[in-house]
Amino acid sequence: MYRQEQIALVIDAQQESFFKKEDTLPRQALTTIPIIDSFATIISGVRRCGKSTLLLQIIKQKYENAIYFNFEDLRLVGFETADLTRLQQEVVKREVNVLFFDEIQLVPKWEIFVHQLLREGYTVFITGSNASLLSKELGTHLTGRHISIEMFPFSYAEYLGFTGKTANVSSLQAYLTTGGFPEFVKTGQELILQSLMEDILVRDIAVRHALRDVESLKQMAVYLISNVGSLISANKLTDLFGIKSSATILEYFAWLKNAYLIEFMPMFSYSLKVQARNPKKVYAIDTGLITATSTAFSENTGHKLENLIYLHLRRKSGKLYYYRDNGECDFIRFEKGKAQEALQVCFQIDDNNFKREYNGLVEAMKFFNLTEGVIVTLDEKDQFKEENLTIRLVPAHEYLMA
Repeated sequence: MYRQEQIALVIDAQQESFFKKEDTLPRQALTTIPIIDSFATIISGVRRCGKSTLLLQIIKQKYENAIYFNFEDLRLVGFETADLTRLQQEVVKREVNVLFFDEIQLVPKWEIFVHQLLREGYTVFITGSNASLLSKELGTHLTGRHISIEMFPFSYAEYLGFTGKTANVSSLQAYLTTGGFPEFVKTGQELILQSLMEDILVRDIAVRHALRDVESLKQMAVYLISNVGSLISANKLTDLFGIKSSATILEYFAWLKNAYLIEFMPMFSYSLKVQARNPKKVYAIDTGLITATSTAFSENTGHKLENLIYLHLRRKSGKLYYYRDNGECDFIRFEKGKAQEALQVCFQIDDNNFKREYNGLVEAMKFFNLTEGVIVTLDEKDQFKEENLTIRLVPAHEYLMA
């Protein structure tokens, strides 16, 4: 249990440190972040993707007086539900009605506290790096009282703004290697990403779920990151890491996804059972993590580019599928239950792969009644017409900036 004076000292120390942070590049989310009276604004995403920086930018742009409080502070170890009352007393004392809470989901029954604040007219922003913990509590006391956005590491456009580079093949290849974690883009030190991965696997997953076999979890995470763009099935991985149960593998998958480290994309089918039965494609939350942690012997630039395009589409829509019948199409993007976009990704088109990529895309376009399709490449540009269909070859740097 913490005394109010202790909480006050932590607030003062955090405020001083927080407002010294650099915020040189306005994040794209700053222009679209939803702020509605009596609603909590939830910003979730992987660790170190820039959520705290976004909070700082929101404060500087929109509010003259606000309190920032980070629940991961070492001085708050053991912070309990009862301490939230003393936190509110300190807020009342300071006469501030705009509150920014970082990682508040670490405190039991935090959602009841936030709901009380909303009823009393406070404006509340919350960040979190675990999708499951946030969604579980949001679905109880904050149902209908919150709006959520997901945040990612730098997009290609943000990367260009941060580094001062221009959109071309050279900067695209550099972005493909470094990814978009701000600290890594700034320093180039792979140790930053390796440390980030360790934090996620140990603190966010192993400790939180009382997992004893941390080594198997680490091996699985590295394996998945080393095989981005590949089809993954829990049944086929049971013996690879000494884990005999596919149910345990699926549980690991869920933990990795909830921590925003790994994502799994299903095959399109109108049947949810068929979707669940078929292998899923695996992707990492950032291509820099692939560079820093992959054990693959080759650079595998084709799958890295596919991962990059996946992340770009994911920022636009959460509903993504791959299509497979006679041929295969890498991405079908849905909005409001309707297919909007069909894409193939091929690092370099040649005589050996053009027909396969082209036919797979055309098959998907006809199935979903789409008249335009795109094959994203490293640097090739072309256009083809077939019946009423238009197929464009587009360099990745142009597609990402369109």
